[in-house]
Amino acid sequence: MSGPTLTDIARAAEVSTATVSHALNGTGRLGESTRRRVREVAAALGYGSRRTPLTRTGTLGLAVTTYAGAPWNYLEVPYFSRLLTAAAATAHAHGYALTVLPAARGGEPLWHTLTVDGMLLLDSPEDDRVLRALRARGIPVVFDGRPTDPHPDDIWVDNDHATTTREVLDHLAAAGARRIALHAGFGREHYTGAVTRAYEQWCRERDHAPLVIAFDPHDEPGHAFDRAFADRDCDAVHSVYDPGGRQVGAAAARHGLRIPEDLLVVCASEDPAYAQTDPPVTTVTLRPETIAETAVTTLVARLDPARPGPAPGGLTVPARLHPRASTRRGGGP
Repeated sequence: MSGPTLTDIARAAEVSTATVSHALNGTGRLGESTRRRVREVAAALGYGSRRTPLTRTGTLGLAVTTYAGAPWNYLEVPYFSRLLTAAAATAHAHGYALTVLPAARGGEPLWHTLTVDGMLLLDSPEDDRVLRALRARGIPVVFDGRPTDPHPDDIWVDNDHATTTREVLDHLAAAGARRIALHAGFGREHYTGAVTRAYEQWCRERDHAPLVIAFDPHDEPGHAFDRAFADRDCDAVHSVYDPGGRQVGAAAARHGLRIPEDLLVVCASEDPAYAQTDPPVTTVTLRPETIAETAVTTLVARLDPARPGPAPGGLTVPARLHPRASTRRGGGP
């Protein structure tokens, strides 16, 4: 095989071909970090030597790429911690090691020089720089969550968020809710957008004005709800992020709202603590263990041409609603 061209290196390093030329020739006015990154990418792609087929490492990579560059610990989120445990177990069962990458990436060249056979990307957002680098290097990728701009040969594993959202809203309406607020709108990944669109469509069909309350992961007192709760603008909340149920509860307590008598609450979460609160909170599980097993098995199949694998497109894992006392008024079922 012939060696990589300047265009190949530029695409992988996310710079112009002129920058590549300057970096490799020691010319131009480039920052030292840029010059070093381009040279590392060129070396990783085999520039300057006869290119040989990629050598298998027996290692898979896993990364959460939403909120790019933010120094957040996604392992503190029950969904990701449970998925990671299942992903590692599945990778080991197939004879692979699993490397888990940090969320805080900045401008480091990690994604351009990472040595793995394939990557599992979780919650890939719009304009995902990590995904662009992996595609440029030809590293196979399988997604947890539908990519925002999928390529024809992409495979992803996800829930049917539209169906699940309707199930939650119908459940709240059957429990007596007349004005349901959606606690969402933080990320740019497919999950947030799909849930929000389904909620808005459900509201339009019933001639209800949608009420989307912005989620903030640092809003532990739930101040985002102050106006809606003070004006009694809603009598139910569906929160799509794990901390949301606790934020709703804190805000309701400050405003003297009783759950479930005055306010019904559903939260999408894998945290078992919600079953022990007073009252226990109705949750939606996205079944991360099943998603992880399916995604890793699919990625392994993509790495073995002799092994049959699923066709490109989405693989659906049904979510599950666990009704509890937070959506049960008057001791009803």
